[in-house]
Amino acid sequence: MKKLGFIGGGNMAEALAHGLIQHKVFKPAEIIVSDVAPERRRKLARALKVATTDDNTEVVRESVAVLLAVKPQTIDDVMAELAAELAKASKKTAGKGKLFISIAAGITIERLTRGLGKRARVIRVMPNAPAMVGHGMAAMVRARGASPADEAFALKIFNAVGDAVALKDEKLLDVVTALSGSGPAYVYLFAKAMADAAVSEGIPRELAIRMALKTIRGAEHLMRESKREVADLIRAVASPGGTTEAALRRFAENGFSDIVASALHAASDRSRELGRGIN
Repeated sequence: MKKLGFIGGGNMAEALAHGLIQHKVFKPAEIIVSDVAPERRRKLARALKVATTDDNTEVVRESVAVLLAVKPQTIDDVMAELAAELAKASKKTAGKGKLFISIAAGITIERLTRGLGKRARVIRVMPNAPAMVGHGMAAMVRARGASPADEAFALKIFNAVGDAVALKDEKLLDVVTALSGSGPAYVYLFAKAMADAAVSEGIPRELAIRMALKTIRGAEHLMRESKREVADLIRAVASPGGTTEAALRRFAENGFSDIVASALHAASDRSRELGRGIN
């Protein structure tokens, strides 16, 4: 019996499996991954030395816990496929159901429980792309049927590729999706915009990207390590009458904060739509 099975072998599943193996949370022999694409299965088997299959029900049969790493648009079909296998297993055992950890954006606990059956122990998680380089941020909420031990197990998985927190209110996961889930794309866009502007002023593109990324990393490190308020950090850079003040004034004139807030609200709304099954 495997300790953890993945249904869906995409980039996030690969990152999680790699982190778990690298940090010795699980051994390769304790993980199984299913995917419809033969090339993905070959890559995962070759790179991580994990077992792979094209049969989702095999993952359920062979694993103590299952991580659902499929797209929101396909998760209902996947759960329908698993339902018969889960019903069959429930007739054989009188104990508690299997643990399912879902990373499908917007898919609610109620929808997961309805699709997997009331005996399933469900935890809903919102990770993000930096997990692929060991700097992820994940937030999770456990269903009523899941135990604190289940939550600790899920936290151990996502702490292997960054940071993870447990929340009580599932409604907050839509905002988490908009903030840390989609957030890396906002940072990429900001870095690109800074680099593009620098290139237009004559700096070579490769150097502009390098400087933008180092500036973002340095600012992040200082903001995280400093005990000062964010407003104080801004003031420390923005000398009166200086270049930073001129830039910040232009940001304000163009509604920078309002644009960011509007984008985050749009992402939150889309997460709620996905939860209601709106494609």
